[in-house]
Amino acid sequence: MTATSPAPTLAALLADGAWHSGPALATTLGITRAAISARVADLRLLGLDIYSVAGRGYRLKTPLELLDAAHIDAHLADSTRTRVDDLIVLERTDSTNAELARRADGMTRACLAEYQSAGRGRAQRPWASPFGANLYLSLARDVAAPRAPLGALSLAVGVCVADALTAFGAEQIALKWPNDLWAGDRKLGGILIEHKGEVGGSARLIIGLGLNLDMQALQGEGIDQPWTRLRDHLPVMPARNRLAAGMLDAVMRAVLDFETQGFAPFQARWARYDAARDRNVRVLEAQGERQGIARGIAADGALQVEIDGRVVALYSGDVSLRVAP
Repeated sequence: MTATSPAPTLAALLADGAWHSGPALATTLGITRAAISARVADLRLLGLDIYSVAGRGYRLKTPLELLDAAHIDAHLADSTRTRVDDLIVLERTDSTNAELARRADGMTRACLAEYQSAGRGRAQRPWASPFGANLYLSLARDVAAPRAPLGALSLAVGVCVADALTAFGAEQIALKWPNDLWAGDRKLGGILIEHKGEVGGSARLIIGLGLNLDMQALQGEGIDQPWTRLRDHLPVMPARNRLAAGMLDAVMRAVLDFETQGFAPFQARWARYDAARDRNVRVLEAQGERQGIARGIAADGALQVEIDGRVVALYSGDVSLRVAP
């Protein structure tokens, strides 16, 4: 596996939280003092809180553990490391899913980024992606003749991610059909799966995972639903690179098991995390809204909702689910 991290940048130099003089930063990066000021302003726009004091220079309000491909690789399970051909860590990109879509050459690739300028969730909704505050991860892999409809894969990934977060010590982890991670009845993260092919043949999958780690209130003020962050549900926050490796392992494990066994092994495990089970829900569809009671998921990953005394099966597609408080 090749592992690629970004070259030294201003963010990397400031990540230790110590004071760095403007002249020293300019010399290290080979740019002018004026360019340093411009780059500091740019990083502030991306969500970094940087102090500046005349005569002392610049420093981050708090130190930041930046993602590092070598550190992530060191924490990966062998079953992931041997299958990932290329591990890419970027400081900035439009979205990690889009980055991998541009490299559609059949290789198994993982991509992580500190910042996304055009992160997105389902239905092209924008995904808040402040610099260094969360985890933005994608895995691209060719899957031969999956044994279940790919629409159920987001549920399988959710189960494996929820298991991994629980193993890290996270509390109140739940899953909201079809692709949301919850903690304490608030959104913690989401899964976005894109694919080409299928119908009995191979498919090129890109699985994206966005996970709120340490986002501040101002950084998430544009989010249109209650949200939370992993830090508030863990007794001790793990190192960011170790957590990134754990999430990549979880996504890979879900893909491998789904490819060989289908969705069946995940159904009972999903039930343990089901945030909507036996709760009043609103089903939003193109033709309007219906209300009912969630009754779990079927063997093919369909959501079962009791509406007017009859249980109906819903498939992700254009369906959105809202769970009553």
